[in-house]
Amino acid sequence: MSLQLARPIAFIDLETTGVNLSTDRIIEIAIVKILPDGTRQNKRKLLNPQMLIPKQSSDVHGITDEMVKDAPSFKQVANELKQFIEGCDLGGYNSNRFDIPLLMEEFLRAGMEIDLSDRKMVDVQHIFYTMEPRTLTAAYKFYCEKELVNAHGAEADINATIEVLLSQIKRYPHLGVSVESILGVIGEDKVVDYARRFLFDDKGNEIFNFGKHKGRVVAEVLKAEPQYYDWMMKGDFPLHTKQKLTEIFNRALLKNN
Repeated sequence: MSLQLARPIAFIDLETTGVNLSTDRIIEIAIVKILPDGTRQNKRKLLNPQMLIPKQSSDVHGITDEMVKDAPSFKQVANELKQFIEGCDLGGYNSNRFDIPLLMEEFLRAGMEIDLSDRKMVDVQHIFYTMEPRTLTAAYKFYCEKELVNAHGAEADINATIEVLLSQIKRYPHLGVSVESILGVIGEDKVVDYARRFLFDDKGNEIFNFGKHKGRVVAEVLKAEPQYYDWMMKGDFPLHTKQKLTEIFNRALLKNN
């Protein structure tokens, strides 16, 4: 069984220096793009993060400072990657919460903004956790009846992720075979920023998703406590979070005026 695609979908997996969206960097990226006719196009790159790779991270993915010392920086390949995923829906494993937000942070650091507002995002982990809550290795064994070799290698992980998705749509016919039908079953997150510091409430208002103001409308908080905007802008928040915060703040100012 294959996916029924209206447009290409790019499955993305990253290996990184750590898991902090604000401070960590990509050191390996693998992308498998599936075209509507089923053809696959692959892209994999090692990247120099321009910072030391912590030992605990190298212990997980096996990538060391020595291995990436001559690799290009993200900024050097940013335009190539942007073109490769242009016009694609996006997919991956835990991609909505980590891979895509960190990738977008790297693009912003490189001075390149990408609008994902019209893209569909299929997180295979979300399907898996909805149907059978476990890990990627367990998912691969459960759905594909195979052992995942070279787990935590970006290319092995992303190809395993695609195999799991294809097995999922075969096992769960009610998911359908299109991106739209899958998201219709598991739900599609409506988030303001990729790091999910803000969410939309039922009325379409941006609300805080963390801290002492969690659940409150962002514009109302900023109106009452404009210093909270300054605190967040100076704080250790992702660039995209700060960008959206500024948009809300400026909109609130215009409304007040």
